[in-house]
Amino acid sequence: MKTLRYAPWVAVVAITGVLQIPFARAQDHQSDRERLIGAWRLEHIESPTSDSRAGKSPQPKGMLIYTRDGHMSVQLMYPRSASSLSNEYVQSGYEASFGSYTIDENTHTLTHHVDGSITGDRLVGKDLPRVYTLTSGGLLIIRSAKSDEYWSVTWQHY
Repeated sequence: MKTLRYAPWVAVVAITGVLQIPFARAQDHQSDRERLIGAWRLEHIESPTSDSRAGKSPQPKGMLIYTRDGHMSVQLMYPRSASSLSNEYVQSGYEASFGSYTIDENTHTLTHHVDGSITGDRLVGKDLPRVYTLTSGGLLIIRSAKSDEYWSVTWQHY
C-alpha cells in the first residue's frame, strides 16, 4: 500500500475551510447592534450649506465609540483653518460628547442620549436621533433624523 505524503496537510486545509464556513455565516447574521460595537474612524463629513458648497468644508479627524453595554463617545478635531468653527455641536473647532445610546434596528434609528458635551448645556440632556446605514464594506453612515438637517457622516470601522 502506497502512503500519501501530503495527506495531513490536505486534512488541515479541508478542516480549516469547513470551520470557516459557520464563522462567515455568523458574521452575515450579526445584529446591527453587534456590528456597531467598537471604534470607528471618521471617513468623511458632508455638510451642505445654504450656498450649496457641499463637501468643500475642511475635513476633521475623529473617532466614534460604541460599547457593548450601551455607552457612546464621539470626538472630532477640525483643521486649524476651521478653528473658529462653533455651533450646537462644535466649540472652537472641536466636537466632543459622551453618553448612552439606543438602537432600533427596525427603523434603522440610533439615538445618542447626551450626558456630557464640550458645548455644555446646548446638548447635555438631549436625545439626538440619527438614521444609520451599515454597509457590507464596513462603513457606518449616520444622518440626522431631523428633516431640516442635511448632513451625513461616514465612519470606517477600525
